[in-house]
Amino acid sequence: MDTVGKSVKRKDALDKVTGRAKFIDDYTRVDMLFGATVRSPEPYIKILSIDTKNVEKIKGVIGVYTAKDIPGKNIVPLVLPDYPFLAEKVAKFAGQAIALVVAETEEIARTATKLVKINFKKLAPVFDPLESLKNSAPKIYGDDNIFKRFIIKKGDAADAFKNCDVVVKKTYTTNYQVHSYLETQGMLAELTDNGISVYGTMQCPFYVLNAVCDILGFTKNNVKIVQTTTGGGFGGKEDVPSIVAGHAALLAYKTRRPVKIIYNREEDFVSMSKRHPGHIEIKYGAKKNGKITACNVRYILDGGAFATLSTIVLWRGTIHAAGPYEIPNVSIEAIAVATNKVPCGAFRGFGQPQVAFANESLIDELAEKLGMEPLELRLKNALKPGSSTSTYQKLSSSCGLVETMKKATNSIGWKNRKRVTVGVLRRGFGMASGFYGVCLGAAGKFLAKAGAHVQIQQDGSIIIAIGNTDMGQGARTILSQIAAEGIGAPYEMADIVEVDTSRVPDSGPTVASRTTVMSGNAILNATKHIRQKIDKVVCEILGEKSSAKVTTKCGYYHMGDKKISYFDAINECYKRRENLTYDGWWKEEGTTFDNDTGLGDAYIVYTFSTVAAEVEVNIETGQVNILKIASAHDIGRAINPQLAEGQIQGGALQGIGYGIFENLILKDGKILNPNFSGYLIPTSMDIPEFIKPIIVEKKFTDGPFGAKGLGEPPLICVAPAIINAIYNATGVRIRALPAIPERILAESSAL
Repeated sequence: MDTVGKSVKRKDALDKVTGRAKFIDDYTRVDMLFGATVRSPEPYIKILSIDTKNVEKIKGVIGVYTAKDIPGKNIVPLVLPDYPFLAEKVAKFAGQAIALVVAETEEIARTATKLVKINFKKLAPVFDPLESLKNSAPKIYGDDNIFKRFIIKKGDAADAFKNCDVVVKKTYTTNYQVHSYLETQGMLAELTDNGISVYGTMQCPFYVLNAVCDILGFTKNNVKIVQTTTGGGFGGKEDVPSIVAGHAALLAYKTRRPVKIIYNREEDFVSMSKRHPGHIEIKYGAKKNGKITACNVRYILDGGAFATLSTIVLWRGTIHAAGPYEIPNVSIEAIAVATNKVPCGAFRGFGQPQVAFANESLIDELAEKLGMEPLELRLKNALKPGSSTSTYQKLSSSCGLVETMKKATNSIGWKNRKRVTVGVLRRGFGMASGFYGVCLGAAGKFLAKAGAHVQIQQDGSIIIAIGNTDMGQGARTILSQIAAEGIGAPYEMADIVEVDTSRVPDSGPTVASRTTVMSGNAILNATKHIRQKIDKVVCEILGEKSSAKVTTKCGYYHMGDKKISYFDAINECYKRRENLTYDGWWKEEGTTFDNDTGLGDAYIVYTFSTVAAEVEVNIETGQVNILKIASAHDIGRAINPQLAEGQIQGGALQGIGYGIFENLILKDGKILNPNFSGYLIPTSMDIPEFIKPIIVEKKFTDGPFGAKGLGEPPLICVAPAIINAIYNATGVRIRALPAIPERILAESSAL
């Protein structure tokens, strides 16, 4: 192959390193106004009145708008219809949007928000998800504060536990994680001759399209959403950009002028979605030989004040809650609960990092109780081709979990590992494995689709329009490679245009590590039809039968010893007035899920991963230093190996943050450290000198050139690998993330 499988230059590299790339705050318009948000000061209030008279008199303030000014629906169109664009009668978390100010400058707008007077009555809040489940708790969602509940019943776990030789049961908890993208939320909206256009930082333009249409009452042919260069997302620009875009659109509609809203970092912290805190009660039962025969999990997610994406985050976590192991008897109950705190939504890993921390920690605890080496226990129970998952899904040949286990551990010298003591420093090793359902799965079947528009110009350049986005992960490059390979064109001639909802049909969200598979297959569907026309012309030019096979290599179409250059072939197609344009389409098929039993073919395919870590712990300070990370992933096929390695390295660092650094602190429902001076994330000084990305390729027959997804798996197993290494080094078992020094010292003192 000419392009696929090679580490070609990124399409966006030059623009980003030279500063030419335009992010949303770089955009401006003549006569542009600025919007800012008035937010709830308390976690749960009844709004009695909103006094804006004095604010409207301030020079430079154009207007103040509340829920009563919304011409369409005051509900953000997500999974459940519970989250208003602007609070009207009650506000359910500190930071919820209540009103909008629009002014001539951003400074005036922000100053004016502080002068809007909200008269309110405090209501009794609930902050703990376990308390929220009690009958006595304040009811903030429905009759029981439960957004969603899922179960899985495979075999008979209760009976199986009776016959186990060894049983371990523990409870694990995880905290919030903030996305910490470099670019905060931002949108610019402007009226057009037939409607409105919205530009901004986002990862799901069609979600934003639905939101703008709903808040204004517009039809979709009058609304255009354009994704600008996006400075990171990690899931944090999936659901909540709909709110920001809806606000900007409302202000543009009301003022008849372009309006831009850019969040500052503190505002982004207090109001935008986070990774869900998790409470996981998990039990494994095994025979003396190490074969795990029973698993029981109770998984509770703290969803915050509104459901947003909690239901489908919970579903993914449920499917993966028993770990990447073949266990004949499984019982899982998973619940997403409402509390009066900032709503939680999508975050890289999407409900799996929480349960992965629990099941991979407990696997080590089980191994210790069995007197068995942790790698040996994992290999004995690992999912393999032909195995069935906790939902009774039988795995295909695209299953390289065992290989990831062996390669990751070999890379850090697992066989020769030993606990090292140097003064107050202790060194140890840990590992963790996981699997990840690629694409949206059975729960997201209605969104499991993607479109692509491919058009070859007369000079041979290729225009590609897709509905999924590049937010820094390299999709523009990967998909250009797929298109070039499908056409037989030089890579330099293919490129993705900016994502615009008016160019392609609804292609679902850019989430679930689905872009390479979904948009890649849609592009190949288009190139297949275009190639049929090109190949016919090539056959005629080279004097061969139209049924003869045309191959491509190094910019030429070949038929035996005969060949014609790509550019000459395209030029000839244009002379013959061939239409070298096609709208491709691809959708997931075959996924199933029984709501009563939780059984079925949950995903079209899985990615398999193992992370091995070596750490050093200072037993006097509790500080953890990550020495080595080896991260192995079966991704089917690496379209661009260098970009795949970059994803693995980036995921490792983000996983380190989740494991030992990132600690969001809330008191009475309010975030106390809404900035990077109080909320610590890893820096360049915290990167291990040794991060070994390992690519395992077990091709997926339905993926583009055999590829599966990679975006999320590199984060999932990092934290539990580190926690297991901390235990190996110190004998201190951490069952709550993050493992900050204070927590390690507290657990050490209890030994």
